[in-house]
Amino acid sequence: MASKVIHAFYDDDDVLMLAVKKVKAAKLHIEEVYCPFPVHGLDKAMGLAPTRLAITAFLYGLVGLTVATLMMNYIMIEDWPQDIGGKPSFSYLENLPAFVPIMFELTVFFAAHLMVITFYLRSRLWPFKEAENPDVRTTDDHFLMEIEIHDNEQELRDLLMNTGAVEINISEKNSH
Repeated sequence: MASKVIHAFYDDDDVLMLAVKKVKAAKLHIEEVYCPFPVHGLDKAMGLAPTRLAITAFLYGLVGLTVATLMMNYIMIEDWPQDIGGKPSFSYLENLPAFVPIMFELTVFFAAHLMVITFYLRSRLWPFKEAENPDVRTTDDHFLMEIEIHDNEQELRDLLMNTGAVEINISEKNSH
């Protein structure tokens, strides 16, 4: 199903921030803002919830630490204990200082790789996915604010012109 959206273009990030605040003050919902670079404070101005990816990073790190501990215990203590330099491997705790670097590396490895996978899945990014960017200028030097139209086209157009938009377009957006 297609819906009509209004695209307001801005050529300055400070003007965009003020525009977002004015639109939110008018109790309108901003669908998306496309920017050529990250704009500090834009997420808060839009009212977006803080990310929970840091929690998943911690949990993935714990998974890596657990895998490292179980793997080293099995390999070095239970399955194939070795007498290295006259020091036999009787227990995991006796050899713990030697295992710390491996534990650290696997913690970082699991956290990093699983975070990348989580980010791509959460963002719905995968190979050969078509770009959702409505205008190529937003990858260079323009900012775009997208708002869905609900029988208020002229009101939105007037509001956005007063916020400093350099261009305003109406288009159809296909909902996926």
